[in-house]
Amino acid sequence: MKIIKKIIQTKEQIKLKVPFVTALRKVYFAEFIRVKVMCEDGSFTYGEAPSTKAITGETLESISQSVEKLTPMLISKDLDEALVILHAQKCGSSAKAALDMAIVMLLAKEKTQTLKEYFSIRNVQAIQTDITISLGSSEQMLLDAKDAFSNDMKILKVKLGSDIVHSIAITKTLSQKLPEATLLIDANQAWSKAQTLDYLDAIEKIPQIALLEQPVAAKDVESLAEITQKSRVNILADEAVFTLADAKYVIENRVADMINIKVMKCGGISKAIEILEYARKEGIKCMLGSMIEGPYSINITIYLAFAYSDIIKFIDLDSPLLYEKWPDELDFSYKGSKIYFKP
Repeated sequence: MKIIKKIIQTKEQIKLKVPFVTALRKVYFAEFIRVKVMCEDGSFTYGEAPSTKAITGETLESISQSVEKLTPMLISKDLDEALVILHAQKCGSSAKAALDMAIVMLLAKEKTQTLKEYFSIRNVQAIQTDITISLGSSEQMLLDAKDAFSNDMKILKVKLGSDIVHSIAITKTLSQKLPEATLLIDANQAWSKAQTLDYLDAIEKIPQIALLEQPVAAKDVESLAEITQKSRVNILADEAVFTLADAKYVIENRVADMINIKVMKCGGISKAIEILEYARKEGIKCMLGSMIEGPYSINITIYLAFAYSDIIKFIDLDSPLLYEKWPDELDFSYKGSKIYFKP
């Protein structure tokens, strides 16, 4: 039995190739708190949590403070007990996620299993991530989209903002210039119900659009449900779904067609698994997403993508593709948008 002996945290930063821009924020670096969880037997693992104040309400400082507060509660506890204690606390979901993923990886080590074995992954056929096209001028977005597509990135996650005229125009332009691309449209809560319905009416005949993600405010579930009922395009709930309870509400009340599961929103790998198991039981197709995260965080989330490939329709794990320098921490390689286990 592994007993937690020490938890150390550091602040890390990875420069991005170009700024990452959405309706909610603009960032130049992947910035995150990295935790190292060590056990009495000398084994250790890492977890990470990025600053995503616009989504989870957490800053690097608040994440660090939460980890500092949680640390004495977890010291001298076995791994199973530590997970129970961790998720009983009231603090930010990202801070919990960093510690949760480290503990889950230690559980695999306790069972002397690789993560592939721990997650019961049998199908190792390559999976495919989307690539984010940041919000910008129509000219820049088209240039970025063409560049991505030419590098074998066929699923484009297009970030749109509050200007609905621009949103409609760039969507039409991308569909015309890149007719073989799949378009995932993400408004990041920037629109009203009326704007969303206008957008859907304008793009109704564009076949490349696979989904529209969280067009209205997360709390406005009534509008999202009405949009879902009227839309030909699948509606994906993102910021409206943090917990398993949120996922159940959205699905059971037909608020959206699909849900976006993110480790940082739900509080860790163990909590993401709870939502994924629910989705599998109900036959709900999902997106497995991410913030602009560090490599250890992305790495373990990729294992989930392989483990639940039967219900994960879209994968949004493109952070390493956005880094200026390729990370050494991954157990996977990317070729274009395809993700492979390293030989």
